[in-house]
Amino acid sequence: MADTAPATAFEWIGGEPRVRELVDRFYDLMDLEPAYARLRAAHGPELDSARDKLFWFLCGWLGGPDHYISRFGHPRLRARHLPFRIGIAERDEWLACMAQAMQETGVDPALQARLAESFAGTADWMRNVGA
Repeated sequence: MADTAPATAFEWIGGEPRVRELVDRFYDLMDLEPAYARLRAAHGPELDSARDKLFWFLCGWLGGPDHYISRFGHPRLRARHLPFRIGIAERDEWLACMAQAMQETGVDPALQARLAESFAGTADWMRNVGA
């Protein structure tokens, strides 16, 4: 019997438990790694709300349940992030932190490559300052 490819990235990553693991590692790294200090500072004193929102968003974005949309409506990513300064350095820190989180949580390398490409396009589109 041949293995069948997962229907969605959500299935491929391993569903909600693995998305939660990825998101938790992403935010833990912000607290732990000096290289992500600028990214961490942009999130304010507590991360619980941000953790939940990214988890809910990624579940739907990866092809799983639309937890974010059911709570908040359309993500309107760029509009929701306009209050935050997002330049090249902030974009690059976010991408590096997510890449490290994917690596450390054992996301399949082929999926990591696909997600990294998608994340890069979105992160660049989120920039709201030139530098």
